[in-house]
Amino acid sequence: MENKILDEVTEIWISPENNIPKADELLALIKDKRITEFREAALRIPPPDMAGLFDGVPKEERVLLYRLLPKDFAAEVFIEMSAELEEELIASFTDKELSEFLSELYLDDTVDIIEEMPAIVVKRIIKNSSGENRSLINELLRYPKDSAGTIMTPEYVKLKPEMTVKEALSHIREVAIDKETVYTCYVTDDKRRLIGLVTAKKLMLSNLDTKLSEIMEDSVIFALTTDDKETVANKFNKYGFIALPVVDNEHRLVGIVTVDDAIYVLREEAEEDFAKMAAITPAQTEYLKTPATKIFKARIPWLLLLMISATFSSAILSYFEASLIPVLVLFVPMLMDTGGNSGSQASVTAIRGLSTGEVEMSDALRVLWKEIRVGILCGVSLGVVAFGKVLLVDRLIMNNSAVTLTVAAAVALALTATIIVAKIIGSLLPLLAKRIGFDPAVMASPFITTIVDAIGLIVYFMISAYAFGLTV
Repeated sequence: MENKILDEVTEIWISPENNIPKADELLALIKDKRITEFREAALRIPPPDMAGLFDGVPKEERVLLYRLLPKDFAAEVFIEMSAELEEELIASFTDKELSEFLSELYLDDTVDIIEEMPAIVVKRIIKNSSGENRSLINELLRYPKDSAGTIMTPEYVKLKPEMTVKEALSHIREVAIDKETVYTCYVTDDKRRLIGLVTAKKLMLSNLDTKLSEIMEDSVIFALTTDDKETVANKFNKYGFIALPVVDNEHRLVGIVTVDDAIYVLREEAEEDFAKMAAITPAQTEYLKTPATKIFKARIPWLLLLMISATFSSAILSYFEASLIPVLVLFVPMLMDTGGNSGSQASVTAIRGLSTGEVEMSDALRVLWKEIRVGILCGVSLGVVAFGKVLLVDRLIMNNSAVTLTVAAAVALALTATIIVAKIIGSLLPLLAKRIGFDPAVMASPFITTIVDAIGLIVYFMISAYAFGLTV
């Protein structure tokens, strides 16, 4: 019986009637003037997928396709589009259409759009916003960049502690259509100060005559308007929130951050960190939609900087050149690559810890001690393997008589020391960057590798000089 029911559900789920229509199918319905069918088909498509369909629609037909979407659904689709497509559609709107469109958006979504638009488009958006919304938009735009104030929305449900459950439910019904979420409602006093919260579940399970002051949670986790938005987003990950209240310095409730905005922030910060860790200027557009010239401009400054910084390694090689035994040069690539990789491992771990809040500046000594121990374990292990590899592969298999026991010992010892140093540098540089106000992600693979290469060469040649009695 259970299998039969499961088969029926599966059949319904994968049936052709539930497949998402393609862009050309929607355009065919418009061409045949089957507008009702078009709207029914469009509403079966989730907004993010509908936004994606616009990329496959010819430019001259995008505006027509968008205009035929139901207004509230069109607004949901719009905020999922790329900034370029949003700008293209806004340019096609009359002032009246733009005003009507803006009235369908939540204020935080309007602010997000404004932040990605050119100044001339921003002026037009603000001009066509309602008086009250214009004031709120300007207020949101005044908050520091990357702060909680820039991602919050002032559209939340506000209740009073003296309300009964019945009165609260009635109030929610009246205002819900204009609020971003009603699952978590906030209780404030007469001065708008946050004093508690109550969930929709709690309201539905409570006696209608019960006052909110009796059932509300008064230990509320909140954010300040000036808190870093990534820190705020991480609270959603830590506590499993649907929404987080935001208060000003006087503890007055001014807005909420919702989980969708938190996810967007975390994704944005992750993409930015990945770009910086690869020594690339973070891009604001999708890779396939970014012109090659723009990608070139984002990458070339970092490549030039890293190329010039590699001069240190060349200078070190040049300094030791006169006293070097040629066979020692054979093992420089292995030493530099292993040292760079070891430093990168430590730096990425430290960067992740800083971004998730697992590691604080006060943990610097604990991080250092841990990486020293890890470095010793990794260094000794790889040093032993390198010693055997040099003797077995380079001396016996490749029959290189210049590779002696002393050479193998020098390589193994230098590799061990380099790995330990790399782990220390890789773990401490992100913490140092954080301390002086830089993004820790900048101190990732390319920079760590450059620094460790230079230090590794010095360690290698100093150990080799001592082992062979060379003068440097």
